[in-house]
Formats: sequence, structure tokens, C-alpha cells
Amino acid sequence: MPYKFVLYEKDGAAVRITLNRPEKLNAFDFPGQGGIYDDFYAALEEASDDDEVKVIIIKGAGRSFCAGHDLSTVGFVYGMGTGKVGERRASQRIRLQVDRKWMEGHLKILICPKITIAQVQGHCVGEGTTMLECCDFAIAAEDAQISHAEQRLGFAGSGLNVLPLYFSVGLKRARDLLLTGRALTGKEAAEMGLVTKAVPADHLEEEVARKVEALCLLPQDGIAIGKATTHLVYDLLGLTSGWGLGYYSHTFFTNLRFEEGEFNFFRERRDQGTRTGFHLRDDRYADVEP
Repeated sequence: MPYKFVLYEKDGAAVRITLNRPEKLNAFDFPGQGGIYDDFYAALEEASDDDEVKVIIIKGAGRSFCAGHDLSTVGFVYGMGTGKVGERRASQRIRLQVDRKWMEGHLKILICPKITIAQVQGHCVGEGTTMLECCDFAIAAEDAQISHAEQRLGFAGSGLNVLPLYFSVGLKRARDLLLTGRALTGKEAAEMGLVTKAVPADHLEEEVARKVEALCLLPQDGIAIGKATTHLVYDLLGLTSGWGLGYYSHTFFTNLRFEEGEFNFFRERRDQGTRTGFHLRDDRYADVEP
């Protein structure tokens, strides 16, 4: 079916789902807003249900894979106001409802019945990095910038939706990346085990195509049984059985009270605009970046 914010291209046993909001660096909205989130997961379900498909490639149009969430809209999906005196707080039930649907999306990638490959270039932040972590393979351009910079909004390493990160790079490295929000190049991410392989940017398409060709040699039933077994392994490891805590955690953090002298993105966005608020989030780290 046609989509507004993603491109869906089927080529034999492979489907390419391209995030197609390049003017916003393929930044995501939230479930139910009728944007790129809803289109992407509808496309993923279409590919998952297609019996002919063996491999799904997830990529981004333009110069970036996915720059995380659109910071001009975060918070408002819950009914959050601007923080002015007298405004009513967003309800817990709406926060939990939205966050649950959002985290369930990540789970759909993690236990997808098809082989999944993230093809990563440019910015890969927050939501983009979580998507990368949930795929079976991630092939990145060597100069890609991969991070959980969203943690700098005040989450301080939260969310079981980042469990694949812990399993990929280990506890200490995962805590480093989450607590600092620092960026890795694609090359560094490959050395750390966060991505499968890093290649020069101009070879990225070719490298992914080569991987797809090899994976499509596998039998359909073999892939189905293998992915079902992988789901069982993830259950045994706790990757999927504890997933619900991811949305509890995120919802709790939306209640965060910032004290005097602490950075508050929502306040800065209200008073100075999204772009300034976004830069203030990261500029604070310029002199202390490890």
C-alpha cells in the first residue's frame, strides 16, 4: 500500500523500507499521530506478513538514518502544556498508553519474523539507535554519528527498551553511552560491537546489497524457524519478558522535576524555541566530552 512518510520497495525476497522525511533527518513522531511512526510500523507489518519476503532493510532517505524524535513535538503528545502557572499536568494514563504503544514498536522489530538489517548513515540518534539495536544486523557508514543523546534530556540511562544495547556492548560500555549521551562514529560502533560492520559511506549501499544477497539464499522455513527460536532465546535472556518496564520507566521520567540551575529542555523550548533548546542540550557537554 502507498505510504506518505516511508518508501516501500520490494525486490524479490527483499523489502526496503526507507524513512522518508529527509528535511527533518527522518525524525520520528509518536504512535497515533498519523506520521512517520504509524507509516513505518504499518510497512513493517506488511513486509512481515508477506510470505515471499525473507529480508527487510530499514534505511533513511537523505543524509541521515534517523535523528531521533522531533523535539518540536515531544511532550505535547501526552497533553503536556508549556509549563506556565495554572496549566494542568498531563495525565498518567495517557503517558502510559502512548509509551506502551511506542515501546511495542521496538519489540516488533526485535522479534520480527523476517531477517532485519539497519542501513545507517549520518545521524542515528535516540529512536534511530534503538531501532538499530533491535535489528538482526546493522551496517553503518564509518562516519555515521550514533548516540543515545536523548538521555541528556534528563533520563540518565533509563528504559528497558535499550536492553539490546547492554547485550551488544556490555554493562560498562552501555552505561557510559547512556549516562553521557556521547556519539560514536560508525567505525567506533563496529569496534565496540554495537553495529555488525562499518564501511566507507560510498560503499554502504553495495555492502548491504551483498549481505541481502547472501541472506536470501536461506530457505524460507529455515528463516521462520530460526527467528522463532531467536525469540525464545530472547525470552530466556530476559530481553523480551521484561520489556514492559521500558514504558513504565519512560513514563516515570516524564514526571521529572528539574531543580534550580538544572537544564530543562521543555522550559528552554518554551522560552527560546526548539532549535535553541536542542543546541543548549548538547552545548553544555562541549568542554567535558570524553
